[in-house]
Amino acid sequence: MSRGGAVVPVDPRTEAGDGEADGGTGTPIGPRQTRRSTNTVTLTDVAQHAGVSPQTVSRSIRSPELVSEFTLQRVRRSIEATGYVPNLAASNLASNRSMTVAAIIPAISASVFADALHGLDEILAPAGYQLFIGSTDYRPAHEEELVRAFLGRRPDGIFIVGTHHSRLTETLLREAQVPVVEAWDLTDNPIDGLVGFSNSDALRSLVEFAAARGYAHPTFAGSFQSGDFRAVARRVSFEDAVRELYPGEPIRVVDSGTAKVDFETGRLLLDQTLGTHPETDLLMFASDVFAAGALLECARRGIDVPQDIAVTGFGDFEIARHLMPTLTTVSVPNREIGTTAGRLLLARMTDQPVATSKIDLGFSVVARESA
Repeated sequence: MSRGGAVVPVDPRTEAGDGEADGGTGTPIGPRQTRRSTNTVTLTDVAQHAGVSPQTVSRSIRSPELVSEFTLQRVRRSIEATGYVPNLAASNLASNRSMTVAAIIPAISASVFADALHGLDEILAPAGYQLFIGSTDYRPAHEEELVRAFLGRRPDGIFIVGTHHSRLTETLLREAQVPVVEAWDLTDNPIDGLVGFSNSDALRSLVEFAAARGYAHPTFAGSFQSGDFRAVARRVSFEDAVRELYPGEPIRVVDSGTAKVDFETGRLLLDQTLGTHPETDLLMFASDVFAAGALLECARRGIDVPQDIAVTGFGDFEIARHLMPTLTTVSVPNREIGTTAGRLLLARMTDQPVATSKIDLGFSVVARESA
């Protein structure tokens, strides 16, 4: 997720020489013959096209503040005309900065993580940082592979969703010697920075909401595969809250296992719940995606929501506000997680002081028509 390219500026100390290249008239010279499009355009090609020295082109790219506006614009036009792409590797090696941040998320397709990435990019892109993005698919082993791969590219910072990692992944992150921000959960022992909310407290608040509304037979449904630690935390919290708030009531949990997080799985979870726990009066999903699939299936079958069965979700995805009925859910600050993490990373990467590196953004239960 990158934004516009940074291209060049100019050096007053080289302007005399540059003026000589065009007869000292101060008039930018026209395009010159460049290398064929099948070959790589070099910095020397740009210099010849602009009528300046290669050192001026280099300085315009690396230290534009040292170059005059006239020469800067001249070099920029030549870079655009020749299609030159600056090789930043050597410059980054010399400065020990790559101007990149690695972002590791569970799934690229999920809107909540996309919102966070947009927030992250909103803060980092204006400062010149670009994002490398990797998706773990909720697999700890793949997360480890991504961390290794990204660290090999020397990012200046790392944004990673989750606080549970394999032992080796945690070691790699702790020894990376770059700022790391974990997100989407809370822990007493973060690797470095932390921006998130308590998944356990959020689910408990939803069960308390259900009890206050008078629902007597709640069921929790979702995909609780071992790699999705946040969903597992929500399940455990549901079970603990039911034991406390519904004494004597059986614990009802429907697990889709490794099924995809999509509408079809939500439909199947609804079908399984109605078959195995027909007494359910409130079906609580671990994700809005599942809840949306279930609501669409209820509409297809003529099941009245919330009269026949109530439904809640988790995440407050955009679709939650547009379903019929609208979805009661837990709202978490998806984009704010990204912007807050971006500010924290930016401060750390530029050696600025930070008030705190552990930030709890909280959550809220949003009551709508479905429950």
